[in-house]
Amino acid sequence: MLIRFFSPVGYTDYIGTFAVTAGLDSEKWVKHFTDQSDDYSSIMLKFLADRLTEAFSEFLFHKVRTQYWGYAKTENLSTEENAKRKKSGNKTCPGYPACPDHSEKRVLFDLMEVEKNCGITLTENYSMCPAASVSGLLFFASVLTLF
Repeated sequence: MLIRFFSPVGYTDYIGTFAVTAGLDSEKWVKHFTDQSDDYSSIMLKFLADRLTEAFSEFLFHKVRTQYWGYAKTENLSTEENAKRKKSGNKTCPGYPACPDHSEKRVLFDLMEVEKNCGITLTENYSMCPAASVSGLLFFASVLTLF
């Protein structure tokens, strides 16, 4: 079965890639806290780096929708609407339920030269280092707004 993912001629589609991290050097500090038997600081640092990474990826997606691609210039979602994914477009990240194949990260990393440009690396099993990192694809098909 053929499924059309993009709009017909005359409509604008967007596709982009991204990789973000808030975890550079965090492993060094996690090890330091662990070596000092300070499990609380170790856990809090990992938690903070993860949350900052997720927040920045959402902020980037917002900037893409409202400024860079500009297809949602007037978007003004409440925190609740944002949490319920009421925004237009799609952010898909390999390894998450919508895209469970982690090996796709290699394609993204090669395309964006992630190791060189922002210091995130991939393990042989496609885990990102630092762990507080996320990469993925951004999509918007204008035909979806017609329905």
